[in-house]
Amino acid sequence: MTLRVLCVFLLSGWLSVSAVALPIPENGPALRIQGSNTIGAELGPALVEGLLQEQGLLKIHRETPDTANEQRIVGQTAQGQRVVIEVAAHGSSTGFTALKNASADLAASSREIKDSELLALQALGDLKSPAAEQVIAIDGLAIILNPANPLEQLNTEQLARIFAGEVKTWEDIGGRGGAIHLYARDDQSGTYDTFKELVLSRRGKSLSSAAKRFESSEQLSDAVSADPQGIGFIGLPYVRQAKAVAIADGASQAMLPLNSLIATEDYPLSRRLFFYLPPDSRNPWAQALASFAQSPQGQAVVAASGFVSQTVQAMSVAPNALMPEGYQSLSRHAQRLTVNFRFAEGSASLDNKARQDLARVLDYIKRNGKTERAVTLVGFGDLKDDPARADLLSKLRAMAVRRELVKNGVVMREVRGFGALMPVATNSADEGRIKNRRVEVWVF
Repeated sequence: MTLRVLCVFLLSGWLSVSAVALPIPENGPALRIQGSNTIGAELGPALVEGLLQEQGLLKIHRETPDTANEQRIVGQTAQGQRVVIEVAAHGSSTGFTALKNASADLAASSREIKDSELLALQALGDLKSPAAEQVIAIDGLAIILNPANPLEQLNTEQLARIFAGEVKTWEDIGGRGGAIHLYARDDQSGTYDTFKELVLSRRGKSLSSAAKRFESSEQLSDAVSADPQGIGFIGLPYVRQAKAVAIADGASQAMLPLNSLIATEDYPLSRRLFFYLPPDSRNPWAQALASFAQSPQGQAVVAASGFVSQTVQAMSVAPNALMPEGYQSLSRHAQRLTVNFRFAEGSASLDNKARQDLARVLDYIKRNGKTERAVTLVGFGDLKDDPARADLLSKLRAMAVRRELVKNGVVMREVRGFGALMPVATNSADEGRIKNRRVEVWVF
């Protein structure tokens, strides 16, 4: 089965994995994965193990070579033939470099591919196409403190100034403890790239040279836990013994890195985790792993690994006085699904994750008998000079999602637009405006 066919099945609602036996190479690994430490430390190997089990392999285990942050996941056929998949986790940028020099079949990345990387890899095909760019999980960057630190929340402006070294003591931001000690991932890390993009670069800041740098997420978290004056940023599964604080961005409410807020990508420091594979990849194991990662079985592995799965669930939302009255009424009578539809930059077209989510939402609606006037779509947008234009655009985005659902037999209850109300990010940067342009799904 080709990757293109797999993607057609994914987008039409078929989310299970083909059980067709994959070919076993006579020499060398069946698959080489390079890139993100966030993915490669545990999630990637766990997904590989799930695929090997799906393939009926026996004696599945992990082997650790002499090189740090590398693993081999090994299985055995009934005939005793050894199957090896290699995972190297030295940072997201190394995955794209490995694709370019043909030392990897699949890149794992904890950030979106950069324009410069797209250009460098254009000979391999369009790595932004739905077939190539696969969102496998959602993660939240947690801002972690020592458990004894009394601070409960920070905003992204404070974070930028802290990690740039401009705020030097805890007393400067209303805390206590003296000098602030900074802990950060290394330059190869997608976690660092994401923090730099979401927090530092947006405000014209650079990471202080005083920050202690780590290749390992676990070691960074443990270092902050042991330092009463420490602060660091880390992927959600690596909070460990540290304390996560609530984060606000612009006019958004302060949010803890809770699964529900990360699943909808409302939490200010939420991010997507990706597999990238060349569209014309001839490695069937790469294609099969990408498909397995999207399946219900694969998303169960995502959740078990400590990340946030893309499995659609309904959640109750408590109304509060900061919500518009119409939204309060909705929250009293309906439940919100754990997914937001977002749009490609500068476009009214659904982005790649939204296309994947469309199949999941349709599956949820049909399985739960919600096809007849039980679904309301709620659109939001970024701030405009003309509030009426913001209201119109927010409703038009909801209508774009409505069209896709109606094509698949869903009769809508209502489509609403709330304009620029209830922002989840600052409107002063492109990334924040894109996050605010969203469509929520509510079910009765």
